Amino acid sequence: MSGAGGGHEALLLALGLEPAGAAALGHYLDLVAAWSPRINLTGARSPAERVRVLVAPVWGAAAGLEPGLLLDVGSGNGSPGLVLAALRPDLPATLLEPRQKRWAFLREAARAMGRPDVDVRRGRHDAYEGPPAQTLSVRALALPPGELAPLVVPGGRLLVWGPEPRGDGEFFTPEPSPGPGIHARRRRPGALPVSRST
Repeated sequence: MSGAGGGHEALLLALGLEPAGAAALGHYLDLVAAWSPRINLTGARSPAERVRVLVAPVWGAAAGLEPGLLLDVGSGNGSPGLVLAALRPDLPATLLEPRQKRWAFLREAARAMGRPDVDVRRGRHDAYEGPPAQTLSVRALALPPGELAPLVVPGGRLLVWGPEPRGDGEFFTPEPSPGPGIHARRRRPGALPVSRST
């Protein structure tokens, strides 16, 4: 495998990924290595660190994703949203990223890993005008659950990598975690959050 990172695919196979997913994510991680010095995508500097930080915490949740749209808010360096899209090519995916350089990186990474169909949008969650998702993923963003609820279909799931969401009982019900460091919530069917258009 060529690229600035090199060695990613072998590490991904050792982690337990299927060959197709390892190849796709190898291309993604090579791009992270190449772009990171210019736009600070991650502090992970070696191939092993990139696999440990960007893929390992995410890949266990991929198998449990439900059919329907995957929406990732604040996609930044591509983890978890782009990693999940690589591991679940059967699911439509939309990534939201407001920062120009990271948005450009995500578009290039989606193409490089064989998912040019991933809808990479430059924008914030509160300006999103697309359909609500079956699964909403968020990493290290301290957004109130009430702001995220309109982005998830009733009965859909919110997956949070990072601090546990607080004060989400009005819109979400806690569920068992699909993996270490992941907080899962199910959108309550009857709770009606404030419209995104107001």
